[in-house]
Amino acid sequence: MQGRHLYEYAVIRVVPRVEREEFVNVGVVLCSKKDRFLESRIVIDESKLQALDPEVDLELLRAYLESFASICHGVGAEGPIAQMDPASRFRWLTSQRSSMIQTSRPHGGLSDDLQKTLEELFAQFVA
Repeated sequence: MQGRHLYEYAVIRVVPRVEREEFVNVGVVLCSKKDRFLESRIVIDESKLQALDPEVDLELLRAYLESFASICHGVGAEGPIAQMDPASRFRWLTSQRSSMIQTSRPHGGLSDDLQKTLEELFAQFVA
């Protein structure tokens, strides 16, 4: 089993109207603590979101999702979250919250290629 990478992932969801608890999967975030790997793949399906809430603020949503991706990459090194190691940033991103952007509970697995696994999970849960 050498060469296999232990990872955790969570599905990224947009909840346009939190009080209704309806959501659209928009991405996946994948972390491997040992490999210091933290990446996300995000795509917004505007038509699905507008079906749930015709008044959804797509520009605000894009900004929030860009921030999510920036946190994955540790962008903004002056901030306390960006200074965390990748596994800690993953925990921060996947913590329970009641907001427009939420994640599923983390799930684990093993992979020979973390980037390929991220793409496969994205295809399975989002595309």
